[in-house]
Amino acid sequence: MVGPEEVLSFWLDEVGPKGWYLQDDALDAEIRERFLTTWQAASEGRFSLWLTYPSGSLAYVILMDQFPRNMFRDSAKAFSSDRAALSAAKCAVDKGWDLKIDEPARQFFYLPMMHSENLCDQERCVRLMCQNINDSDSSNLLHARAHREVIRQFGRFPYRNEALSRPMTEHEAAYVDMGGYGVTVRELQAAG
Repeated sequence: MVGPEEVLSFWLDEVGPKGWYLQDDALDAEIRERFLTTWQAASEGRFSLWLTYPSGSLAYVILMDQFPRNMFRDSAKAFSSDRAALSAAKCAVDKGWDLKIDEPARQFFYLPMMHSENLCDQERCVRLMCQNINDSDSSNLLHARAHREVIRQFGRFPYRNEALSRPMTEHEAAYVDMGGYGVTVRELQAAG
Protein backbone atom coordinates (compact mmCIF):
# COMPACT_ATOMS: atom_id res chain seq x y z
CA MET A 1 0.00 0.00 0.00
CA VAL A 2 1.04 3.57 -0.62
CA GLY A 3 0.38 6.86 1.13
CA PRO A 4 -1.39 9.97 -0.12
CA GLU A 5 1.86 11.62 -1.17
CA GLU A 6 2.58 8.78 -3.61
CA VAL A 7 -0.93 8.98 -5.09
CA LEU A 8 -0.54 12.72 -5.66
CA SER A 9 3.02 12.47 -6.98
CA PHE A 10 2.03 9.78 -9.44
CA TRP A 11 -1.19 11.37 -10.70
CA LEU A 12 -0.22 15.04 -10.66
CA ASP A 13 3.47 14.83 -11.59
CA GLU A 14 4.12 11.53 -13.38
CA VAL A 15 0.87 11.25 -15.34
CA GLY A 16 0.05 14.96 -15.43
CA PRO A 17 -2.63 16.81 -17.39
CA LYS A 18 -1.69 15.24 -20.74
CA GLY A 19 -2.44 11.76 -19.43
CA TRP A 20 -5.43 12.35 -17.16
CA TYR A 21 -8.13 11.82 -19.75
CA LEU A 22 -6.45 9.50 -22.24
CA GLN A 23 -7.49 5.90 -22.66
CA ASP A 24 -4.18 4.08 -22.37
CA ASP A 25 -3.89 0.35 -21.64
CA ALA A 26 -0.33 0.73 -20.35
CA LEU A 27 -1.37 3.44 -17.88
CA ASP A 28 -4.37 1.37 -16.77
CA ALA A 29 -2.04 -1.57 -16.07
CA GLU A 30 0.44 0.61 -14.19
CA ILE A 31 -2.30 2.05 -11.96
CA ARG A 32 -3.56 -1.48 -11.23
CA GLU A 33 -0.07 -2.66 -10.39
CA ARG A 34 0.82 0.28 -8.17
CA PHE A 35 -2.49 1.18 -6.54
CA LEU A 36 -4.94 -1.75 -6.57
CA THR A 37 -4.06 -2.89 -3.04
CA THR A 38 -4.36 0.66 -1.74
CA TRP A 39 -7.71 1.14 -3.48
CA GLN A 40 -8.99 -2.12 -1.97
CA ALA A 41 -7.93 -1.00 1.52
CA ALA A 42 -9.60 2.39 1.02
CA SER A 43 -12.75 0.62 -0.18
CA GLU A 44 -12.76 -1.22 3.14
CA GLY A 45 -12.67 2.11 4.99
CA ARG A 46 -9.06 1.92 6.12
CA PHE A 47 -7.87 5.43 5.20
CA SER A 48 -10.09 7.78 7.19
CA LEU A 49 -7.03 9.78 8.32
CA TRP A 50 -6.50 10.84 4.71
CA LEU A 51 -9.78 12.73 5.02
CA THR A 52 -8.54 15.00 7.81
CA TYR A 53 -6.55 17.46 5.66
CA PRO A 54 -6.77 18.97 2.15
CA SER A 55 -4.04 17.10 0.27
CA GLY A 56 -4.97 13.79 1.91
CA SER A 57 -8.57 14.32 0.86
CA LEU A 58 -7.47 15.08 -2.68
CA ALA A 59 -5.40 11.88 -2.79
CA TYR A 60 -8.37 9.90 -1.47
CA VAL A 61 -10.72 11.37 -4.09
CA ILE A 62 -8.26 10.60 -6.90
CA LEU A 63 -7.76 7.06 -5.57
CA MET A 64 -11.50 6.38 -5.31
CA ASP A 65 -12.80 8.32 -8.35
CA GLN A 66 -10.08 8.41 -11.01
CA PHE A 67 -8.08 5.24 -10.46
CA PRO A 68 -10.98 2.75 -10.65
CA ARG A 69 -11.94 4.20 -14.03
CA ASN A 70 -8.49 3.16 -15.22
CA MET A 71 -8.06 -0.06 -13.26
CA PHE A 72 -11.47 -1.48 -14.16
CA ARG A 73 -12.23 0.26 -17.44
CA ASP A 74 -15.54 -0.79 -19.07
CA SER A 75 -16.74 -2.77 -16.05
CA ALA A 76 -19.15 -2.08 -13.21
CA LYS A 77 -16.22 -2.04 -10.80
CA ALA A 78 -15.02 1.19 -12.45
CA PHE A 79 -17.88 2.95 -10.63
CA SER A 80 -17.87 0.90 -7.42
CA SER A 81 -16.19 3.51 -5.21
CA ASP A 82 -17.98 6.54 -6.67
CA ARG A 83 -20.11 7.07 -3.55
CA ALA A 84 -17.05 7.16 -1.29
CA ALA A 85 -15.32 9.60 -3.64
CA LEU A 86 -18.42 11.79 -3.88
CA SER A 87 -18.85 11.91 -0.11
CA ALA A 88 -15.19 12.79 0.43
CA ALA A 89 -15.26 15.44 -2.30
CA LYS A 90 -18.40 17.11 -0.92
CA CYS A 91 -16.97 17.13 2.60
CA ALA A 92 -13.70 18.69 1.38
CA VAL A 93 -15.54 21.35 -0.65
CA ASP A 94 -17.80 22.15 2.31
CA LYS A 95 -14.65 22.79 4.37
CA GLY A 96 -13.13 24.98 1.64
CA TRP A 97 -10.25 22.57 1.17
CA ASP A 98 -10.63 22.60 -2.60
CA LEU A 99 -9.47 26.24 -2.53
CA LYS A 100 -6.30 25.21 -0.67
CA ILE A 101 -5.26 23.07 -3.64
CA ASP A 102 -3.75 24.77 -6.66
CA GLU A 103 -5.08 24.33 -10.16
CA PRO A 104 -5.20 22.15 -12.15
CA ALA A 105 -5.33 19.56 -9.32
CA ARG A 106 -8.33 21.32 -7.75
CA GLN A 107 -10.62 19.98 -10.48
CA PHE A 108 -10.41 16.48 -8.99
CA PHE A 109 -12.54 17.61 -6.05
CA TYR A 110 -15.31 18.41 -8.55
CA LEU A 111 -15.13 15.35 -10.81
CA PRO A 112 -17.00 12.99 -8.44
CA MET A 113 -19.94 15.40 -8.79
CA MET A 114 -19.51 15.35 -12.57
CA HIS A 115 -19.53 11.54 -12.45
CA SER A 116 -22.67 11.44 -10.31
CA GLU A 117 -25.99 10.45 -11.85
CA ASN A 118 -27.72 13.06 -9.68
CA LEU A 119 -28.75 16.39 -11.22
CA CYS A 120 -28.10 18.35 -8.00
CA ASP A 121 -24.51 17.08 -7.99
CA GLN A 122 -24.21 18.03 -11.66
CA GLU A 123 -25.46 21.56 -10.99
CA ARG A 124 -23.02 21.93 -8.12
CA CYS A 125 -20.14 20.73 -10.29
CA VAL A 126 -20.91 23.31 -12.98
CA ARG A 127 -21.12 26.07 -10.33
CA LEU A 128 -17.81 25.05 -8.76
CA MET A 129 -16.10 24.87 -12.14
CA CYS A 130 -17.39 28.35 -12.99
CA GLN A 131 -16.36 29.82 -9.65
CA ASN A 132 -13.10 28.08 -8.87
CA ILE A 133 -11.40 26.91 -12.06
CA ASN A 134 -9.59 29.38 -14.32
CA ASP A 135 -10.44 27.44 -17.42
CA SER A 136 -8.71 29.36 -20.19
CA ASP A 137 -9.48 26.69 -22.79
CA SER A 138 -12.94 26.09 -21.22
CA SER A 139 -12.65 22.29 -21.52
CA ASN A 140 -13.40 21.58 -17.85
CA LEU A 141 -16.52 23.70 -17.89
CA LEU A 142 -17.57 22.33 -21.29
CA HIS A 143 -17.37 18.76 -19.98
CA ALA A 144 -19.14 19.66 -16.75
CA ARG A 145 -21.98 21.13 -18.78
CA ALA A 146 -22.04 18.12 -21.12
CA HIS A 147 -22.30 15.68 -18.21
CA ARG A 148 -25.08 17.78 -16.71
CA GLU A 149 -26.93 17.82 -20.02
CA VAL A 150 -26.79 14.03 -20.29
CA ILE A 151 -28.23 13.70 -16.77
CA ARG A 152 -30.91 16.30 -17.58
CA GLN A 153 -31.89 14.34 -20.65
CA PHE A 154 -31.70 10.75 -19.34
CA GLY A 155 -31.34 10.85 -15.55
CA ARG A 156 -28.28 8.61 -15.93
CA PHE A 157 -25.34 8.04 -18.25
CA PRO A 158 -26.60 5.67 -20.98
CA TYR A 159 -23.04 4.74 -21.98
CA ARG A 160 -22.64 3.08 -18.54
CA ASN A 161 -25.65 0.80 -19.06
CA GLU A 162 -23.77 -2.13 -20.55
CA ALA A 163 -21.06 -2.14 -17.86
CA LEU A 164 -23.71 -1.87 -15.13
CA SER A 165 -26.00 -4.47 -16.75
CA ARG A 166 -28.82 -1.94 -17.01
CA PRO A 167 -31.44 -2.19 -19.73
CA MET A 168 -31.14 0.41 -22.46
CA THR A 169 -34.23 2.40 -23.42
CA GLU A 170 -34.92 3.09 -27.10
CA HIS A 171 -34.14 6.77 -26.57
CA GLU A 172 -30.82 5.91 -24.88
CA ALA A 173 -29.90 3.40 -27.60
CA ALA A 174 -30.56 6.00 -30.31
CA TYR A 175 -28.40 8.52 -28.42
CA VAL A 176 -25.52 6.07 -28.02
CA ASP A 177 -25.79 4.93 -31.66
CA MET A 178 -25.53 8.49 -32.99
CA GLY A 179 -22.36 9.19 -30.99
CA GLY A 180 -23.55 9.68 -27.40
CA TYR A 181 -21.46 11.94 -25.23
CA GLY A 182 -19.42 13.26 -28.15
CA VAL A 183 -22.61 14.56 -29.76
CA THR A 184 -23.57 16.39 -26.56
CA VAL A 185 -20.13 18.02 -26.40
CA ARG A 186 -20.29 19.13 -30.03
CA GLU A 187 -23.81 20.54 -29.58
CA LEU A 188 -22.69 22.60 -26.58
CA GLN A 189 -19.64 23.83 -28.51
CA ALA A 190 -21.84 24.87 -31.42
CA ALA A 191 -24.24 26.67 -29.08
CA GLY A 192 -21.29 28.68 -27.77
